[in-house]
Amino acid sequence: MNTFLSYLVIAVLFALVLLPALVGLARERRIDRELRDAQRRRGGTRPETAGAAQPVMAARRPYVRSWARI
Repeated sequence: MNTFLSYLVIAVLFALVLLPALVGLARERRIDRELRDAQRRRGGTRPETAGAAQPVMAARRPYVRSWARI
């Protein structure tokens, strides 16, 4: 009986830890579905910009010596 109760306690704790994540996932999916439906009703796709698929390249700064390395 102790083994069963131990497994039950672990299962309940596991469910309590996962519950907020599952609720958040369900909410995100609902919001995505509503946005997709609204976009379809609006009658169009998102306008794509020319550089939307291009990765952002940051300019590299020259190496600046740290005060710890002087």
